[in-house]
Amino acid sequence: MATETPPPAKHPLPSPEEFTEAQASAEFGELRRAHRSFAFPLTIAFIAWYLLYVLLSCYAGGFMGTEIAGNVNVALVLGLAQFLTTFLIAWWYARHAAAKLDPKAEAIKSRMEGGA
Repeated sequence: MATETPPPAKHPLPSPEEFTEAQASAEFGELRRAHRSFAFPLTIAFIAWYLLYVLLSCYAGGFMGTEIAGNVNVALVLGLAQFLTTFLIAWWYARHAAAKLDPKAEAIKSRMEGGA
């Protein structure tokens, strides 16, 4: 099995100085700020929610064992809610990235590739 060489780049690669200049630009700062202002608070909130679940499981067994309907208890509902919130956060982030991050990143990329 022979390995294939990658196709030649369509545009010349930017120099290290151009990367440094792009990183120092206000446009890149806005992109980084838009990402961090969404990702950091949401990450902290999710970790707090997860730790609450773990702490309740460890120290509030009576509460977590409270039956809601039949054999369904609070622990099961909160455990399933962990999965639900994971998928909701992923969906929300994908929408945020498509609306706010991707256009800014594409503008930076096209500027660097075009040499403008």
